[in-house]
Amino acid sequence: MSFSVRFTEEAEADLLRHYEFILAKDSTDWALAERALEAVQHAIHGLEVSPFSYRKANASNPFLRELVIPFGASGYVALFEIDSGDTVTVLAVRHQREDDYHYQK
Repeated sequence: MSFSVRFTEEAEADLLRHYEFILAKDSTDWALAERALEAVQHAIHGLEVSPFSYRKANASNPFLRELVIPFGASGYVALFEIDSGDTVTVLAVRHQREDDYHYQK
């Protein structure tokens, strides 16, 4: 079974925010920003095959889950929801050192 993965506008904005954060630290380090984005994209592909294998984000909702994405000394965490038997929606992406997600449901 294959799942279709889609992103909310908030999740897309999160990816852009993380990309810009890396460039704000060093505007010449395009390679690092690209590698970070590629790490997230690569990890997201796992949701197409087995979204139920990732950890639950909330004990009361088995369809709301988190994907831990290693990158460098820390990484990112993607909050996603399994909408149906064939669709997964990425709701937000945060850096592991951030306080919480930036999304509204």
